[in-house]
Parts: sequence; C-alpha cells; structure tokens
Amino acid sequence: MVLLIAGLILFFGSHAVPMAPSVRAGLVSKLGENGYKGLFTLVSLAGLGLTIYGYGVARFDGSPLIYDPPFWLRHVTMLLMVPVFIFLVAAYVPSRIRNTLKHPMLVAVKLWALAHLLANGDLASVLLFGGFLAWAVVDRISVKRRGPGAGQVAAVTGAPGKYADIVVILVGLALYGVFVWKLHVWLIGVPVS
Repeated sequence: MVLLIAGLILFFGSHAVPMAPSVRAGLVSKLGENGYKGLFTLVSLAGLGLTIYGYGVARFDGSPLIYDPPFWLRHVTMLLMVPVFIFLVAAYVPSRIRNTLKHPMLVAVKLWALAHLLANGDLASVLLFGGFLAWAVVDRISVKRRGPGAGQVAAVTGAPGKYADIVVILVGLALYGVFVWKLHVWLIGVPVS
C-alpha cells in the first residue's frame, strides 16, 4: 500500500504544480519551458508507474475490503465507461463534443474513477479511484479559476470538421470494444466480466 500511496503523491504532486501558476512560473524561470516540461513528464511518469505497480502489489497482497458493491454495479460500470473512451478521444480532436465539454479529459477521468468506485470496494481501489476523482474535481475548479485555455490538452487545432463528432464517437467506441475484449485483462490483469 505504501508504494501506491507514494505513487499517488508523486503523480498528484506533479499535477498540482500547474494549479499554482506562481510555482510553475518559478520552475519555468529556473529550468526553461522545455526543462520544466521534461521534469514534469519524468515525475508524472514515475508517479504513474509507481501508482500502477503499487496498486498491483496492494491487490496481490490482499487489500482490505471497505465496502462490498453488489454484482450488478459492474454492469453500471461498463455502461459508464462507454462515454469515457469517447471523451478521451474528444480531448485530442477538435469537435463539438470537445467544445461542449471544454475539458473532456477531466470529464473522462471523473467518470472513469466514479465508475470504478462503484465496482471496487477494497482500500487500494478506493485510494486509487477516489484519489483520481478528487484530483479531477480539484483540477477542474482550478482550470476555471485560471481562465480560458488553462489545462487544455494539446491537440490538433482548428474548427471541428463536418464529421468530427462521428469520428470521435466511432473511434471511442472502437477503443472501448478493444479494451473490453482484450486490453483490460492484458494491461490491468483483471477481466471485465
């Protein structure tokens, strides 16, 4: 559990820096823009890797059960995950979906975390998914306070194409299908069903 918590602290700590513009500005002045981005990426990846590894270790060691969700909530989780993949794609593609949600990545993270909290009641899962849910809510509030353009995911710019929303939905559904079919068990080690 210590590795999971350390990973979450490292990951969320690095992601808290952009929420404090003066801290970010100070780091950019010392390291330069590329140096800051490089350090941010390294610390974020280290935190994410440690979180993933720590979560796996905690699950293997037998994380204590906090609550026991009913089996039928797994179906709700699978249903909630459908728009998650669509919103993730929308974060990178100019579309009306992206324009409507403003920050589709954060919406996707909140929905992903909530969906997984419905299906997983062990302590490691509550820390992981509850942590990401809390971070996404705080980050969304921070983005609103920082103003337009803050927290935007780098993406292809321009006006949404005529079929952009259809492409976003189809790609998102395809990713969802592949994830349910093979990737969840391959990457996470847990079958979806």
